[in-house]
Amino acid sequence: MEIIESVQNKQVKEWKKLLTRRGRSKQQKYLVEGDHLVEEAIKSESPIDAIIIRDDKADKFEAYSESFNTVLITTEIAELLSDTVTNQGLFAVINIIEETEKIEGRKPVLLLDEVQDPGNLGTLIRTADAAGFEGVVIGKGSVDLHNPKALRSAQGSHFHLPVIHDDLTKWIDFFEKRRIAVFGTALDSRAISYRDLTPPETFALIVGNEGSGVNPAFLKRTTENLYIPIKGEAESLNVAVAASVLMFSLYQ
Repeated sequence: MEIIESVQNKQVKEWKKLLTRRGRSKQQKYLVEGDHLVEEAIKSESPIDAIIIRDDKADKFEAYSESFNTVLITTEIAELLSDTVTNQGLFAVINIIEETEKIEGRKPVLLLDEVQDPGNLGTLIRTADAAGFEGVVIGKGSVDLHNPKALRSAQGSHFHLPVIHDDLTKWIDFFEKRRIAVFGTALDSRAISYRDLTPPETFALIVGNEGSGVNPAFLKRTTENLYIPIKGEAESLNVAVAASVLMFSLYQ
């Protein structure tokens, strides 16, 4: 088992870069942190490049060294790599592989248009997983899946269903060609209450930016645009909350 003790180590510097979008894009790898996410990665047989263990946790995670490239690091290095206040002493470096071909429209698909808050993005992925959706497409202008805060919020759900970054226009074309309904979310005059819709067995659902909603160009191409009736005085719902209501209501 390799042991690294210096924060100036070249490999440590490369791992540190994985905390940035640019670093992840260049290396085509990302970093997950904590017992739960590492265990989910292993269970899902993700392409793990390395398991990184804080030296005081070596005994607890010793079994990983039998199956993976395992590296011991110091507490100082662990703090450098961690995006949390108190790290658990366990990390995994995972190769980025997006399985576009696994999204076929056989079950509902969630499309995200410029969702910029990592907590919202992670929650949307986690809810899509819980609701039984086939996959999630993250459109241009959105925060990326592998943002540390998004990963923590998703709680490993991105290991359970395909999540890809792609152009939503291409996917709307894909669903139109297959005569699969595409539902937008909006508050304009064309929108109908989701309660008035009899949803098909499969469809795509687009939810949008926290401030401006779904791109109007996308809304012009949808089968229907939906809204959620609000009884109280709130002007609107958080995008993750609204999408959760729609996903569980439309796909049962």
